[in-house]
Amino acid sequence: MLDEGVRALAKGRNFAALTTLLPDGQPMTHVMWVDCDDEHVVINTETHRQKAKNIRRDPRVTVTIWDAADPYNYAEVRGEVVDTVAGPEARAHIDDLSMKYNGHEYRNQIQSERLIVRIKPLHQRLRTP
Repeated sequence: MLDEGVRALAKGRNFAALTTLLPDGQPMTHVMWVDCDDEHVVINTETHRQKAKNIRRDPRVTVTIWDAADPYNYAEVRGEVVDTVAGPEARAHIDDLSMKYNGHEYRNQIQSERLIVRIKPLHQRLRTP
């Protein structure tokens, strides 16, 4: 189950850093839009991107979400990708995220296909000042 504090940060208009592992084992981190459901941290990317390739090979990830109003208030979730969803659901989700962050539907050109990434938390740490 996702911690309530983590859920609040993920549902807010806050950014996250997603860390995946490259083929040689080095970590790779990207700043991302973030969402959640009751049990998972949720990220949306495209299927051709390196982070998507990384999680297909190694599902272990870390997501750090920080409060836009107070970056000392943050959550770290270490876990594993347990589900990915492509197609119309993923396209609708990126529009929902764009509405949350930008106030309009997603306008960037989609190069491959959108992908919802569901991350099951194995370790959750919430830091509040």
